[in-house]
Amino acid sequence: MSDRLTPPAAWAEMRDGNERFVAGDPRHRQDVDRRAELSDKQTPHAALFGCSDSRLAAEIIFDQGLGDLFVVRNAGQIISETVLGSLEYAVEVLHVPLIVVLGHDQCGAVRAAIDSQAEDAPLLPVHISNIIEKIVPAVRRVSQAADADYVDRATIDAGVVGREHLRDTVAELLEKSEVISEAIAAGTLAIVGANYRLLVGNADPHIIVGVI
Repeated sequence: MSDRLTPPAAWAEMRDGNERFVAGDPRHRQDVDRRAELSDKQTPHAALFGCSDSRLAAEIIFDQGLGDLFVVRNAGQIISETVLGSLEYAVEVLHVPLIVVLGHDQCGAVRAAIDSQAEDAPLLPVHISNIIEKIVPAVRRVSQAADADYVDRATIDAGVVGREHLRDTVAELLEKSEVISEAIAAGTLAIVGANYRLLVGNADPHIIVGVI
């Protein structure tokens, strides 16, 4: 898209694209002419930060084409310096009006974080452990066992943990990035925290920061 959108218009485009995907009626552009249009510039209308899960192909589930989304992904949508820098680039340089933070049900990172708090939890490789440590606070809140040594993983709803972690992710993004928080205060940016449901294909908004 060459025209700059407002945050509400950008979210409407994402929402409408997701509805087309659910209905099985995609119309995104990935053709030769579109490649030529994008060869020397990009003007995406949204940034998306989501989980690396292979079932969360961002452009497909929101029915977007080449050049429409600036996508940042890692396992469990974990905030890091590289994530912050990438999203700040999208806001400061590419002037996107919208960041979508996308979690999903049946998330392996969330499941691993829950399992890691059980008494019989095995040791994990250090880099995997570093990822799931960011999800553990949500596990502890949902389990209502913040001070306990272990939790009963059988009683914890992974979907609730995932939504809590989504909330934590958006909060951390706002806390750690002045570029993003100032753009929201100026009304030029909004954040939508959404949860994608694998079976039905809906991306349901749970958290909205700014005006959409």
